[in-house]
Amino acid sequence: MANVKIMVVDDDQNICELLRLYLEKEGYTVVIAGDGKQALDMFTKENPDLMLLDIMLPGLDGWQVCREIRKKSQCPIIMLTAKGEVFDKVLGLELGADDYVVKPFEAKEVVARIKAVLRRIGKNADDQVKKVVYDKLSINLTNYELKVNGKQIDTPPKEMELIYHLASNPNRVFTRDQLLDEVWGFDYYGDSRTVDVHVKRLREKLEGVSDKWALKTVWGVGYKFEVKE
Repeated sequence: MANVKIMVVDDDQNICELLRLYLEKEGYTVVIAGDGKQALDMFTKENPDLMLLDIMLPGLDGWQVCREIRKKSQCPIIMLTAKGEVFDKVLGLELGADDYVVKPFEAKEVVARIKAVLRRIGKNADDQVKKVVYDKLSINLTNYELKVNGKQIDTPPKEMELIYHLASNPNRVFTRDQLLDEVWGFDYYGDSRTVDVHVKRLREKLEGVSDKWALKTVWGVGYKFEVKE
């Protein structure tokens, strides 16, 4: 974990200091912003690896900050929401949030969520190349390249993450909910059609490429990347 920097955006100074304490103990560098405008001003200068972003902020709220950051960066964002606030997961996903945590939270839970998100994007690993190779197929998640028969296929990020996740665990069956949780990061109002649509698009790209592997539906359960011995 080389110098991972986390930006905490919250107008409650006690929460900021508590998170700073725990995160620095884990070896992270921490920068703090007390409101949305300050967060946006600091973002370019600090270039954090992940942002913890409170929704209820004075001035610009967390949704607006998330929207602005997504115009220029794919920096992972974990939203902080107070208990009793209705967290709109669909809006969160559409705006590009990676996860959310409900206050009051255990600081250890926040640290675990941060590690999970950083692991998904490969930041916790020691910069190793995340790549799996099969017959006539190369999936490189480090630079988001999918190659079929040596030719690069244009593939959106979530499709890349999904096929990488399945192909990294050959012959293991994943339920749709597991894939939503492990690839998307939090549940999509239980809308498993999201997974089906992404699998369908991947199938169009990979159908009939090789007889040594296949993207399979396991009826009534989910999906697997089947590799023939």
